[in-house]
Amino acid sequence: MLKKFTRILLFVTSFVFLTGFVQVASLLGPSLTIFSSGNVYKAGAQILIDNEIKKKTGKNSLTLVTEEMKKQNDKKNFKEDLKQLIENKIVSGHKKIIKQNNQKILNREFQKIIEQRVELVHKKLNIENISQ
Repeated sequence: MLKKFTRILLFVTSFVFLTGFVQVASLLGPSLTIFSSGNVYKAGAQILIDNEIKKKTGKNSLTLVTEEMKKQNDKKNFKEDLKQLIENKIVSGHKKIIKQNNQKILNREFQKIIEQRVELVHKKLNIENISQ
């Protein structure tokens, strides 16, 4: 076990020094995988996947995941803002409809009063015309 551990440690250390300290942070995750599980193949696959992500997107996997999470949060905030906006529009529309209905009722009542006044004036005028 100790022999295997030193061989892996020597391999990882030589890899770091021979590549010119290119991405020491990217080796931290796979080296932790090697030490915790002892599975070199799994660690190698992790390095390959990280490198492919970096080639395709130009970002490391942690940055990519962080940005995707921010996008999802922005979408949630957008949905909540849209929901609030729609609710406010519904409430203001409801208030306008109630105001218009009340105004129509007032207009009808006002029209009835005016018609009654016109009738009274007509009656008075007819009475005065008849009496003259």
